[in-house]
Amino acid sequence: MKTRVLAVGMLTGGLLLSAAACGGDDKSASSTPAGGGATTSSAAMPDKPFGPGCSAVPNSGKGSFSGMAQDPVATAASSNPVLSTLVTAVKKAGLVDTLNSAQNLTVFAPTNDAFAKIPKKTLTKVLADKKTLSSILTYHVVGQRVAPGGLTSGSFKTLQGGMVTTSDSGESYKVNDANVVCGNVQTANATVYIIDSVLMPEK
Repeated sequence: MKTRVLAVGMLTGGLLLSAAACGGDDKSASSTPAGGGATTSSAAMPDKPFGPGCSAVPNSGKGSFSGMAQDPVATAASSNPVLSTLVTAVKKAGLVDTLNSAQNLTVFAPTNDAFAKIPKKTLTKVLADKKTLSSILTYHVVGQRVAPGGLTSGSFKTLQGGMVTTSDSGESYKVNDANVVCGNVQTANATVYIIDSVLMPEK
């Protein structure tokens, strides 16, 4: 999959995020109690952020979990140092207002390290291509809130139009081939799952 990601990225680029709304549907997709991600106590604490990557999130301030919960998703992400590359991409794609004004989203947010997996020349090219960048970013956004239990075995249509699949391996949650490193992070208008790879839509 990584080879495929890089190959697709070399043709058109690679990155993440965008938005729109549809809050009332999330119960049908995610009303199940949080499934057993073994990297966390998500089953025991379904309302709490979980995952090994959560330790990188600041303990206080605007970029902390409590701080992020007060702001809409694009603003919240901009306060979190783990997501600075993503925030740069969202700004270049002109998606800040779209993300912040939408309601009830799920965002699969690649870390800085996830973007670092993309060759530098490819990343630079994509950041300069607003149309391609927007398409890739919107592939990381679902127009409803999905609770951890909804990720156990799910398939969700993204704002880009493509589908992402989610699963619980018993070790961790996955989104396509990416691992959730810090999940169930709440912002004022979205549930965020921080992931370790950039997702690429099918062509």
